[in-house]
Amino acid sequence: MPEITQTEEICENKRALLDEIIATHRHRPGALMVILNETQKQVGYVSEPMQRYVAKKMRVPVGAVHGVVTFYSFFTTQPRGKHTVKFCMGTACYVGGVPQLMDKAKQLTGTDIGKTTADGQLTMEVCRCVGACSQAPVVTVDDEVVGRIKPNKFPQLIKKLLEG
Repeated sequence: MPEITQTEEICENKRALLDEIIATHRHRPGALMVILNETQKQVGYVSEPMQRYVAKKMRVPVGAVHGVVTFYSFFTTQPRGKHTVKFCMGTACYVGGVPQLMDKAKQLTGTDIGKTTADGQLTMEVCRCVGACSQAPVVTVDDEVVGRIKPNKFPQLIKKLLEG
């Protein structure tokens, strides 16, 4: 079986975008972090083939790139949905019913937590405490905190997001 090269694993337009990002930022202090941030911003994720490509172009070990991507929680290695729902797993939210909301979300979408719906509309994740304990249980929808979410109102929220 022929070996797949880094360039073959990344589509042409993403490779061109990565080349542009790297050329623009390669000589800045902290260039690797800047390049990965800009890739996340413009592409939406930093896949393993992209990590290998950046490592090769920057002449750094792949492990260094992968270490940055996996250390910082704001990086993702998979395409994300148009909307993101994060379930707060802080103590107040957990006790307040977030596990039941997660179960309901899985039922409604047919998608596990940590995954994106097949139509690309919704990514569901867990997060640490968002600092809104007095409003438990809390989910965040994109960047908006939605507190005191009741199981009977939650399906409406999910359906609205899925409908786009």
